This record gives sequence, C-alpha cells and structure tokens, in this order.
Amino acid sequence: MSKLAEFAADTGVKYFMISYTDLFGGQRAKLVPAQAIADMEEDGAGFAGFATWLDLTPAHPDMLAVPDADAAIQLPWKPEVAWVPADCVMEGAPVEQAPRNVLKKLVRDAAAAGLRVKTGIEAEFFLLTPEGDAISDPFDTAEKPCYDQQAVMRRYDVVAEVCDYMLELGWGPYQNDHEDANGQFEMNWDFDDALVTADRHSFFKFMVKSVAEKHGLRATFMPKPIEGLTGNGCHAHISVWDLDGKTNAFAGDAGGQIGEVGLSQQGGYFLGGIMKHAEALAAITNPTVNSYKRINAPRTMSGATWAPNTVTWTGNNRTHMVRVPGPGRFELRLPDGAVNPYLLQAVIIAAGLSGIRSKADPGKRYDIDMYAEGHSITDAPKLPLNMLDAIRGFDADDELKAMLGTDFSASYIKMKHQEWNSFVTHFSNWERQHTLDI
Repeated sequence: MSKLAEFAADTGVKYFMISYTDLFGGQRAKLVPAQAIADMEEDGAGFAGFATWLDLTPAHPDMLAVPDADAAIQLPWKPEVAWVPADCVMEGAPVEQAPRNVLKKLVRDAAAAGLRVKTGIEAEFFLLTPEGDAISDPFDTAEKPCYDQQAVMRRYDVVAEVCDYMLELGWGPYQNDHEDANGQFEMNWDFDDALVTADRHSFFKFMVKSVAEKHGLRATFMPKPIEGLTGNGCHAHISVWDLDGKTNAFAGDAGGQIGEVGLSQQGGYFLGGIMKHAEALAAITNPTVNSYKRINAPRTMSGATWAPNTVTWTGNNRTHMVRVPGPGRFELRLPDGAVNPYLLQAVIIAAGLSGIRSKADPGKRYDIDMYAEGHSITDAPKLPLNMLDAIRGFDADDELKAMLGTDFSASYIKMKHQEWNSFVTHFSNWERQHTLDI
C-alpha cells in the first residue's frame, strides 16, 4: 500500500489536494480521491504548466506534480481532505524553475557543506471585508493599534481557530497578536528545517484564507493593502546547525562586533552573504510592484513603517534590515507577505552559503535609530526603489543566480519583466489627475 493510501485508511481522508507553488507564489492543486492516490503518488498528477505562472508554453508536455507523502497535512477544518505539497517533474526530470525544487537543491547544497538551515517566519496578514476594500472591524481605528487587546478579541474567532489548528498539527504556536496596522494580525509558531518551514508557511496562508472566508472575511498577505498603514512583513529568523541538528553553528563569540551580539565567525560569514547579496535578494523577498510601497514608504499612521530601506545590520534594534536579537540567530526584516514561501528559504540559504564560501564581511554594525538618524549613514547601499530596480539587481548578481539555478533565474527574470511591463502599460487614475490639464 502506498504511503498516502495508508494515510487515508488511517485518518478517514477521502480526498487529497496535490499542490504545487508557481513562480509568483500561486498555489495550484488537483483534488484526487483517495481511491486513486496510489497511482498519483507514483506518477504524479498532470498539469499544463503554461496555465499557471511558470515559464512554459502550451507545447510543453504534461508537468507532473509528484506528492511528498511525508509532508501530507490533514485539513483540520475539513478532515476528509489532506493537502500534500508536490515536486514538479517533466519527462522524468525535475522542473528546475519550480520553487520547491529550487529550495530542495539549496538544502542539499547546505548539507554537502555539513550545514542544516533552520528558520522561523513571522507571517503578518490583514482581515478585510469580503470585497477586500476596507478593514473588517469598524471599531479598529486606534492611532497605535499594536497589541490592542480589544481589537484582537473582536477577531478571537478567527485567530483562535487558526491557532487551535496549529496546536492540533503539532506546529508549536506560541503567540498571536494584533499588529501595528488597523486590521492586521501576526501568528507565530516554532522554527524548523527550511523545507518544513516553507511547507508550513504555504499551508498557513491557505489555512488563514480559508478560515477567514468561513467567517465571512477576507485575509490578505499583500505587502501594502491599505495606504497610510503599516504593511505586511514576513520576517525570517535564521540559524544554522550541524547535520544532526544538535549544535548551533551560529552560536559563539567571533570577537569584534559580530561576537558582541553572540554570533560565531561562521554566523558572521553567513550574515555577510545576506548583506553582500541584499540588493538582489529583494527581487525574491519583495516580489511585487506593491512590495515597494512597504519598504520605501513614508511614515505610517502609527509613526513607523517597521520596514527597512537601507542595507544595514544591528543588534536588538528593529529599524535595520537585519537584527541580531540574541545569540545564535538573526532576523531578516526585508521579506514581505507576498514572498514565495519556497523561494524565501532558498534565497536565504543561497546568500548565506555564498557568504560562508567567500568569508564575506557583513560590514559595520550600526546601532542608531535608522528611522530618525538613517540620513547620517552615507556609505550603506540602499534597497531598490521599485520592482524593476530589484529585477535588474538580481540579474546583475551572477553568483546568486548560479546558486539558485540558471534555469530558474532566467525564467524568474523573464516573467518578472513581463509583470513589470504589464504594470507600466496600465493606465492609472493618477496619470489622469496629474496630467489632464497640463
């Protein structure tokens, strides 16, 4: 009996969602009855790749999504269905541009270097009206709404239901809060291996949207869904361990500014890779036109954007791109809610391994308030101003492209250029308002 057929027999699952994530972060699935899952587990479910956001044509043969049986998750809100992330293959070979395949390659590269990357993410989202044009809670109007206990309790039904499900799934959720924007929330669960975190991140987005819809609401991870309010970040906490997962390779005292914040020399090199490739990273971590409304935003109603715009690192200070809150790990504050869960983990590993190989220097540690005094730093690179600058920055970073895979990188750049061209050819109300009477 196949693993998934046995899973169905043990749990009462009637249907499997064989799911893959495309280049733009779209989750695609086929619903397969349990009676047919054995064949699908061996051969994969067939998809026309061109019909989703992948760099394929209608002439390409079937793309087969082969489910990873060990990663199956039974839907807590609909137990007769299980979600299974899949790896995409075509004519017997992995589809090199498929995001989960990209991540698995980088996980293997890290293992070859004797390293095991573990991450946790802070996924922020808004709960909006079903039309998506307004905050769903009309009483959520405070100027500083972060941690507002009345506001979080007014959305208790949604937040508690999702948290209950994470407890049931064994993810180790440990806190939930109302975030810095009106209508915004964050939920945290335990860190784990990069692939596990990516699968859970994907499922979390699916789960939050599903539960919100069940309650007549709409959840969005869009980077900046409401003008003037703080955007949706997706901060990543990163540590690297030995292969058995028992020794934190980041923990230690490297001396100097790195050692003072509790990072080892290897941790400093990994951080150096993140800093070295930051401008190119943005094309992956901030992948949409809207992303640059968050990282290059004016001050929000709460008083701060909580997002970086300069390539700097610090100790326990939330105004920089990278924060080292304690020994043995650091937080990358660049990614936003639109980031592809698999590509986020892949690009972190790629940049970090690059840093270790080249013994990259992360540069000077800055401990100033970047929001108040950032203008005083004149020698640190700025993050891209828009998606086109980010794509160009990624295209210019040959090392990072090679580590992520040349096929993936070429396809990603090509399709992101097409997305940008679609945006700039769109006729907006702004143009009419500012140009009609010239």
